[in-house]
Amino acid sequence: MPNKTKMLRITYSTSSIGVKTDQKETVRRLGLRRLGQTVEQQDTPVIRGMIHKVRHLLTVEEVDA
Repeated sequence: MPNKTKMLRITYSTSSIGVKTDQKETVRRLGLRRLGQTVEQQDTPVIRGMIHKVRHLLTVEEVDA
């Protein structure tokens, strides 16, 4: 059986105007540049931690790869 990795579909849903610089950098490091943009990242503890830090700016769904 192939090893299926879970993916997370992350959407940049709320503006980062007025939030701390480190939170803006976290959004950028997740691969999000524009409001409304969606990216898919592997479900790893590192990515989960980044999402947790800026959870008020994102919408996240789990997707099967």
